[in-house]
Amino acid sequence: MKTQRPLALVTGASSGIGLELARVLAAHGHDLLLVARRANLLQKMAQELELTYGGRAEVLTLDLSQPGAAERVVAELQARGRTVDVLVNNAGFSQHGLVAELPLDRLQAIVQVNVLALMDLTRLILPGMLTRKQGRVMNVASVVSFTPAPYAAVYAATKAFVLSFSEALAEELRDTGITVTALCPGTTATEFATTSGMTDTLAFRSGSMPAKTVAEIGYQGMMRGKTIVIPGWMNRLTVFSLRLSPRSLVAKIAKKLMSQAK
Repeated sequence: MKTQRPLALVTGASSGIGLELARVLAAHGHDLLLVARRANLLQKMAQELELTYGGRAEVLTLDLSQPGAAERVVAELQARGRTVDVLVNNAGFSQHGLVAELPLDRLQAIVQVNVLALMDLTRLILPGMLTRKQGRVMNVASVVSFTPAPYAAVYAATKAFVLSFSEALAEELRDTGITVTALCPGTTATEFATTSGMTDTLAFRSGSMPAKTVAEIGYQGMMRGKTIVIPGWMNRLTVFSLRLSPRSLVAKIAKKLMSQAK
C-alpha cells in the first residue's frame, strides 16, 4: 500500500514567495493544496509541480478577502478527505499611499487577507494538528513587522500582527509537536512592488532578494523549528538596528524608504 505524502496548504501560491515555497515543499515530498484567486496560474503551477516532483498538487480558486473564505478552505479539505501537515499562510498584499486618501474598501481587504484569513485558517486547522500531535505553521510576515511604515501604514500594521501572533502561538504550542514560524523577508523580487504601487520607492530601488532564496531559507528555518526567520544578513542587521532605535526615528527612516522617487 502506497504511503500518502504529507499535505502542505499554501495560500497566495500563484506567484512570488508562495509559488517558490510550493516548489520547495513539493521537492521535499509534500502533496500540495494551492490556494489563490487566479485559476489559470494555479492550474499551470499544479501541473508543473506534479510533472517535476511527483505527488499531487490540487488547486482551490478562492479570494481570501471575502469573509468566510477560511471556512470554505476547511470544507474543501474535508470533502477531499485530507488533513493539513504544513500550513503556509503566505497570501497578502498592500497599497502604497496615504491612509486618508486610499479607498476604505481596499484597506479593509488588506486587513481581511493579511490578518483575518490568516488567523481564521490557523484557528480552524490547529485542532487537527493538536489531535495528531504534529504539524508546522508558517506565517509570512515582513521586515516591516518591526517598524511603522508611512505610505504602507495598514500593511505594516497587519504584518506586526502576524509577527506577534506567530510568536505568541509558538509559545502556546511549545512541547505539543507543532511549530510556528514567522518568515520576515525584506524587499523581494516578486510582483508585489508593482501591484502595490511601490516600484519607485527607495526601498525597492535599493535591491531585492530572489523569491526562491527567501523560500529556501524560510523552509529550512521552519524545519528547524525556528520561530522567526529573517532571510539575508542585511535584513537581520536592519531588524537589529530597528530594535535599538527610538520609534520616532524609525518611523522617519521608514517614511523616507517608502517615499516615491521624485
